[in-house]
Amino acid sequence: MLDIRKAADRGIANHGWLNSRHTFSFANFYDPKQVGFSDLLVINDDRVAPAQGFGKHPHRDMEIFSYVLEGALEHKDTMGTGSVIEPGDVQLMSAGRGVAHSEFNHSPTSPVHFLQIWIVPNQAGVAPEYQQQRFTPEEKRGRLRLIISPDGSDSSLHIHQDARVYAGLIDGDESATLTLAPNRYAYVHVARGSVSLNGVALGEGDGVRVRDETALTLSNGNDAEVLVFDLRPLETPDF
Repeated sequence: MLDIRKAADRGIANHGWLNSRHTFSFANFYDPKQVGFSDLLVINDDRVAPAQGFGKHPHRDMEIFSYVLEGALEHKDTMGTGSVIEPGDVQLMSAGRGVAHSEFNHSPTSPVHFLQIWIVPNQAGVAPEYQQQRFTPEEKRGRLRLIISPDGSDSSLHIHQDARVYAGLIDGDESATLTLAPNRYAYVHVARGSVSLNGVALGEGDGVRVRDETALTLSNGNDAEVLVFDLRPLETPDF
């Protein structure tokens, strides 16, 4: 079963320097029907003005990853990490027993567009950790490339949860299929462009809760970039 959440139905936060769309309830946006799905808690589609960003703030017991679509995002944290991530880079921070970080648009002239995604961990109080990995367009072209997993398989980033995240680029005649194990949920987010999921047309910013499906096929893409989450069969995150 495919349960579609249209991009236009997402929460909106426009702070001038930050224009954000919230797939699930976040900050001042609350919808009791949209409080996450399985262990997936947050998908924020953020556009940040040049030289602006999120000042230093703390996190605890959360798996947080950033996926840049356009521009450059600068990260600093209390673990001593400092980096700039660009399209193709995936940054994963396991907050564990506590960490503070900041994220700023690295460019003084151009905006940055990125997704910030939170997944609830299966362990509390782990040591904080930062990971970063680049996945080239060739690795994602016409296929679903594993980028995050519980065991770090296939050079993916490892996460403290029974969740796997795939990224794909689908255009024209290209197609990609992910087989789901029995008793698994999934979530599909169209980061940009348009694509069909099992024959259902989706546009940029659309999301889909997936239940009781054995396979997911992405096809008929128009410059589509898609994230697919393979998740435990829970309706909402279990803190």
